[in-house]
Amino acid sequence: MLIGLTGQIGAGKTTVANILRGLGAVIIDADRIGREVLADNPAVKRALVRAFGSEVADKRGRINRRAVAGAAFASDSSRRKLNQIVHPHLLKELHRQVKERTNCGKIIVIDAALLLEWKLDHTVDAVIVVRAPAIVRLNRMVARRFDRADIRRRMHLQLRWPEYRRRADVIITNNGNSAELRRQVVATWNCLREQL
Repeated sequence: MLIGLTGQIGAGKTTVANILRGLGAVIIDADRIGREVLADNPAVKRALVRAFGSEVADKRGRINRRAVAGAAFASDSSRRKLNQIVHPHLLKELHRQVKERTNCGKIIVIDAALLLEWKLDHTVDAVIVVRAPAIVRLNRMVARRFDRADIRRRMHLQLRWPEYRRRADVIITNNGNSAELRRQVVATWNCLREQL
């Protein structure tokens, strides 16, 4: 069974993925794949420097992810430019990992903030959306040392909540109560296992 896991920035998607991993799910982490593409793909590095300037790379040519994000989330056109450079490589590797694990006999979860934008909701068996109020999401990201204005820009560029709700099969609410969050995730997991 292939599950998509998504949610708006700061909702707690990674926390939910970690709980699911502990319950026995195989997690395919799109963020991790993206980091590997930025670190290991010379063509991507060159394209990012051409698109966003030399300040997105250090003297050794390593990409500074925060600098790239700052440049890319400055506008819709910059974000589209970043996506055109990185996403083809990221999605190729993501699909390879899904294919590799398809017959493992376990529930496979694609943990991806852009799951809906990539239209992967059409290829998975169910979509789990993690939800949290905007102020809670903002405060979580600020606590992780992200710039408040940068987070607001990112929030503005994401899909609106009604679109997540419309395309979700399961909604998990994460208001900061870890016991309640775990209860919801375990209940969802039990329902998924019954469908195996």
